[in-house]
Amino acid sequence: MHTREEKLEKFGRLLDIMEKLRAECPWNHAQTIDTLRPMTVEEVYELSDAVIAHDQEELKKELGDVLLHIVFYSRIAEEEGRYDIGDVLDKICEKMVFRHPHVFSDVKADDVRTVSDNWEMMKTREKGGNRRVLSGVPNSMPSMLKAFAMQDKARGVGFDWEDKHQVWDKVKEELGEFQAELDAMDAAPGHADKSVCTPSEDSSPEFRAAYERALDELGDFLFATVNAGRLYGLNPDTALTRACEKFRRRFTYLEEQTLRKGRSLHDMTLAEMDAIWDEGKAKGL
Repeated sequence: MHTREEKLEKFGRLLDIMEKLRAECPWNHAQTIDTLRPMTVEEVYELSDAVIAHDQEELKKELGDVLLHIVFYSRIAEEEGRYDIGDVLDKICEKMVFRHPHVFSDVKADDVRTVSDNWEMMKTREKGGNRRVLSGVPNSMPSMLKAFAMQDKARGVGFDWEDKHQVWDKVKEELGEFQAELDAMDAAPGHADKSVCTPSEDSSPEFRAAYERALDELGDFLFATVNAGRLYGLNPDTALTRACEKFRRRFTYLEEQTLRKGRSLHDMTLAEMDAIWDEGKAKGL
């Protein structure tokens, strides 16, 4: 491991490299905070992939990429006379000290839940900070993560189920309402083709209305399911990511086995595909 002096030296080297790139590289010089944003989002997702895979070498690389972006934004701001990396570091240091009174002052917090609740409470008290409980949840955050974050922040101020088992009544209620609206879609006048679920120019007003209600109810059901996962300590984004990867492995196995037999998925029956799917499942895919 590196000494404190070595770490500071390496961070200084990164600052020097960024300064040189901005001065001498046409591509780097042309970038703005707006052009960097989509690339930053991509880098964060790549970092997330490395975390999920527990790939330490890849994680080390992706952390460097994210750090580069932080230095990049700060360098652009410095050139514009707005702030520099020192101001960025000051902000995060001030925030961490302020939001951890149990570490930097005499406030007591002996468990994770108390620390988390204090964190949300301190955020609402910050000068120039978030004035509303949910204002710190980014609008552009993926919906699954956004639902989880909003529910957790509401819990931090006491807006939560008294008993986690109570959430199941809500999940069942939302599922029933969702199913009812799906039935209403199928029964809507002018909706003769039951295989078509998305409204078109030829769809009746009744079908369009039922479709919108079903969409709302699907959202309510998913929100309630996310809430159930949260109450049981399960991160829904992690769970859905695992489900997607499981589906990818099994469907890829199905596709590969089909091609190996010289056949096409389009020419197979569902029963034939299910048999190969179950075969892959039995192999632990």
